[in-house]
Amino acid sequence: MSRRRPDPTGPLPGPVPGAHAVDSGASADDLLTTLGRLTAQARRGAELQHARVELAEALQREMLPAVLPALPGLRTAARYVPARDGLDIGGDWYDGFTLPDGALAFCVGDVQGHDVEAAAIMGQVRIGLRAVAATATDPGQVLSRANDLLLSVGSSLFATCSFLRFDPVTWELQSARAGHVASVWATADGRSGVAEDAGGLPLGIQAGERYPVTRRRLAGAGAFVLLTDGVVEGPAFPVEEGLERAAGVLARGVRDGTDPGELAERVMKVAELTGHSDDAAVLVLCHEGKP
Repeated sequence: MSRRRPDPTGPLPGPVPGAHAVDSGASADDLLTTLGRLTAQARRGAELQHARVELAEALQREMLPAVLPALPGLRTAARYVPARDGLDIGGDWYDGFTLPDGALAFCVGDVQGHDVEAAAIMGQVRIGLRAVAATATDPGQVLSRANDLLLSVGSSLFATCSFLRFDPVTWELQSARAGHVASVWATADGRSGVAEDAGGLPLGIQAGERYPVTRRRLAGAGAFVLLTDGVVEGPAFPVEEGLERAAGVLARGVRDGTDPGELAERVMKVAELTGHSDDAAVLVLCHEGKP
């Protein structure tokens, strides 16, 4: 059976009985109302995020020390730069304080995450390190106790850390690190390098972790620098290259007799080469030979 195809030039079909015309004015009003509601929601979300960022920044500022300890023959300085991505707050910190026996303690660290929780955990770790360092015998024991302390609070975050203990009697520098980026050093006689000391897992990963201690006798003039990965590592910038650059910058500064504050500024500028948007911290110890 054959069927006749409809004539495309024929009249268009009329309106379907019972159908109603669409009210274009009402649709436009609905659209504007929806857009207004979504805009208000986005604004509230942005304001909430801004408030969280301000809170985290305030926490971080208040938890960094106003001054660092120093001694005749040992000058110190530190610098901190916040994350360059406006919605991110890092968990980097530095600290320095005097121990009950007269030794000086210094540390830098980095808490996983970029929010208020990371800033709060950073404060807890910093305070915990101060507490356990008062009774610990060396930096390895400090990190081991701090690790167990962080695990006891039940946080899902972990932290990396390097901890130093300087003995003003023996002029010995003891160091230990928990999953943290290596330090750099330079001496006035032209030597420099990366302190690839043995270490352990980051804090908050595994109970009972032990951290080996490295000992250095500061026999002559030079500088030892603790830093975070935001200074030396980036998306297309390997950490090894960043550490070598930082060591080179430090060596030139030590050779020129640069003061600790300026040395910290120069080392921090390495971060501009990495393309990293993370926060960054640098702590400089400039030492003379034992008096």
